[in-house]
Amino acid sequence: MTYATSFNTLFTVLTDIALVEETLTHAIAAAQAYDAHLDILCLGVDRSQTGYYYAGASAVVLQETIAHARAEADEIEARARELLNGVALRWALDSGVSQLADMGRHVGARARFADLVILPQPYGEGRGAELEPATESALFEGRTPVLIAPAGAAPVPEPRRILLGWNESSEALGAARAALPLLRGAESVHVVVIDPPAHGPNRSDPGGLLSQYLARHGVKVEIDVLSKTLPRVSDVLLRHVTDMDADMMVMGAYGHSRFREAIFGGATRDMLERATVPVFMAH
Repeated sequence: MTYATSFNTLFTVLTDIALVEETLTHAIAAAQAYDAHLDILCLGVDRSQTGYYYAGASAVVLQETIAHARAEADEIEARARELLNGVALRWALDSGVSQLADMGRHVGARARFADLVILPQPYGEGRGAELEPATESALFEGRTPVLIAPAGAAPVPEPRRILLGWNESSEALGAARAALPLLRGAESVHVVVIDPPAHGPNRSDPGGLLSQYLARHGVKVEIDVLSKTLPRVSDVLLRHVTDMDADMMVMGAYGHSRFREAIFGGATRDMLERATVPVFMAH
């Protein structure tokens, strides 16, 4: 997978009127910082149980659920246009309706043609069931990096201090490559290695080859080797975010195939649920 050398096309999906301003604030800030075009999809989501529900549903009930989703999409679009009015920005807006189970097709197809997707935190109080598949679809089906904006966090389109989680996996390397436009502009990037293996080709210099690769791209990089002194890797990373005063985290998105094309693994979900700074992810 080859990633863009700059972020010229950004994409965001708006599915909840309560999150429109929060999400667009991050997307607009990024588009202005990168001088990028912003594509926006306003999606009304039919959240009923597909399969079980529609098998016995009358035409009237079916029509009502679609009409409700259409009204949601119209409300989201109106709010988005209000926020975009007068903003110095190149943008395009589309709206539509989707069943919850079909969101992947809509989001993934559009995410494929963006350099970066900006989405709200998919887990937490008041977060709808559609936010998780939207994030998964952009990452796993669209194969596009995603920037997750945590609830209440200020936009950081040009982060100064970045924590880069490194475990030698292809996902982590993909995230590092995809984030290069951000890493090059940071004052410092900390490659964080937790409990490196005692036996292996890189045991004497954990993170060394990645740091060399990044340095050759002009990244100001340091290596932090940490012990897993807390129950989960995500706990250690989040504590280090605070310790080093990071304003963004970069990490690989981990998933596994089952009934969907891919669903988030535990480490990815933990991080997305508890992050307090923007998280840049790629798969």
